[in-house]
Amino acid sequence: MTLTALQRDWSGVHSALAPAGPQAERIDTLWQFLWIVAAVVFVLVVAAAFWATFRRHEPIANDPSLVRGTSRRTYVIIGGAVGASVIVLFVFLAADLAAGRRLTDPPPSPLLVEVTANQWWWEVTYPAEPPSLQVTTANEIHVPVGRPVVVVLRSNDVIHSFWPPSLTGKRDLIPGQETSLWFQADSAGVYRGQCAEFCGHAHAKMAFLVIAEPPDSFAAWLAAQRDSARTPADSLTRRGQEVFLSGTCVMCHTIRGTPAGSRMGPELTHLASRRTIAAGTLPNRRGHLAGWIVDPQRIKPGVRMPPNDLEPADLDALLAYLESLE
Repeated sequence: MTLTALQRDWSGVHSALAPAGPQAERIDTLWQFLWIVAAVVFVLVVAAAFWATFRRHEPIANDPSLVRGTSRRTYVIIGGAVGASVIVLFVFLAADLAAGRRLTDPPPSPLLVEVTANQWWWEVTYPAEPPSLQVTTANEIHVPVGRPVVVVLRSNDVIHSFWPPSLTGKRDLIPGQETSLWFQADSAGVYRGQCAEFCGHAHAKMAFLVIAEPPDSFAAWLAAQRDSARTPADSLTRRGQEVFLSGTCVMCHTIRGTPAGSRMGPELTHLASRRTIAAGTLPNRRGHLAGWIVDPQRIKPGVRMPPNDLEPADLDALLAYLESLE
């Protein structure tokens, strides 16, 4: 497996030039139109510059009529170029406004997802009635293929920007304001998103995944996410739960079905079912998880999670417990 294929295996596709939904296709169509017209204009300007530079210049006699004729042609050429530029710019404006209108209003019966940005991770909530059926996860947005998704966006601290380039455009998240966008995934796959607004030291390590799956698979995932965490099944995972609940982990994280109920960090009830840790920074594998627990500052400088000095036996038990949270 190549490095690119290995990366896509856990981090997804991340390209505005690989549209996977109607929103991204409209943006891609606008982009193709803009660059083709700009390329044509560039070629014409360069050709005109070469023609003006290398054409044969005839000497102009002291004949006022020839001078006036030359000046008139110059004015016509300059005026025509300015007029053509104005027309091209207005065409660009009209195309941009038309694309923007098509990107604004979602189709009927969308799925509602709430995303809250934090330094430097994403809280993802699927609201429901009654509230006991609400699902909260982190850094992964599961959606059904072929259904519009409205994402309500908020920020808890600074300005962030939500951008899954294969599915839709960017939208800023401003503290104290609520905004939204919509997208639709037309094919199953994993699509990587990124915070596109500088939001602090670890801005570049604030990613998320949009996982598009068939409606039946999405419904099964959503139902599984509503369950509480599994009860430890053996002595090692029971010891790991004790390490979690007796240490600093319980002060920041929630695991439903246990006394851990803090909302400062990501919810960990189904941590083992996620593809990545640390907001898309690393694949969710045992070695990476161990390194993240022991020294998160080395992996993501400035993150609010403190280092954890654990005995090897306690770390091994904690890892076994976290890996059981599927």
